[in-house]
Amino acid sequence: MGLFHKQLANVVEWEEYRDDVIFWKWTNREIKKGSRLIIRPGQDAIFMYNGVIEGIFKDEGSFDIESDIIPFLSTLKGFKFGFNSGIRAEVLFVNTKEFTVKWGTKNPVAIPTQTLPGGMPVRAFGTFNFKVSDYVALIDKVAGVKQIYSVEDVRERVVAVLDQLLMKWISKEGKDMFNLQANAVDIANGIKQDLDMEITKIGIEITGFNIASFNYPEEIQKMQNKAASQSMVGDMNKYTQMAMADNLGKGGSNIAGDMMNVSMGMAIGNQMMKNMNDQAGGQMMSGGMNGSGAGNAASPKFCPQCGQSTNGARFCSNCGTKLM
Repeated sequence: MGLFHKQLANVVEWEEYRDDVIFWKWTNREIKKGSRLIIRPGQDAIFMYNGVIEGIFKDEGSFDIESDIIPFLSTLKGFKFGFNSGIRAEVLFVNTKEFTVKWGTKNPVAIPTQTLPGGMPVRAFGTFNFKVSDYVALIDKVAGVKQIYSVEDVRERVVAVLDQLLMKWISKEGKDMFNLQANAVDIANGIKQDLDMEITKIGIEITGFNIASFNYPEEIQKMQNKAASQSMVGDMNKYTQMAMADNLGKGGSNIAGDMMNVSMGMAIGNQMMKNMNDQAGGQMMSGGMNGSGAGNAASPKFCPQCGQSTNGARFCSNCGTKLM
């Protein structure tokens, strides 16, 4: 008799648990005497009888249904198990964690703008977060007709209304069509509010909404890159700073070399100027000794332009001014 009695008992638990499932329903089976309820971390168990919620259990562990669960049910608290009698009830297991889901527009959203008659085609990508917040609404709108409900089901529902919400909040208050990323936080907050109002109807709360990037048509992106390049070339100091920063980002190994090259170039230029002056001075002295330099004016002792001592040279070693 004891062995036969154990065969009648069963275990009420979330079978084949998946992390991307929002709820799973244990149903169409009779709960016998000696059966146990198992609630794992991150789960809530909702007892339902004839489609009505009898009790919600949130503590994790293993519980004897007759002694630990039945006394706390609304209409079944006085139920007594007999040898052949059981309860044909349903138990809904709910995943209580917060889900993070990636989203993206399937097609470009044409945002109205005065500069483009057909609108600016924009794509957007990001993530949103949600969790179950209202068990009554969840059962009434979803669990009453579905055995299982997954994250993908929620994502499809959100994406179905995102195009309209993006158009609404991008167009609001005259956002700059060519710099939407600067307004991404404001746009995301507006979408979150509207999206939460829509999804809360099925007992789910949108806890966060983020826009990671906006993508423009290729032609617009090329125009933006060209404008940025022209702006940078117009400011050579900025260009130099960016080049040095780029070298630093690659390890900084080229900065010392670049500075050495500049110094070497300056030294070579100064040496060439000195050689030219020395050569010109030598020729003048040679011409004077041979009489070929007769009639040439003498070089001034100081450069009339910068005041540098000339040392008899034909060109100033400091500014390059011709002296004779």
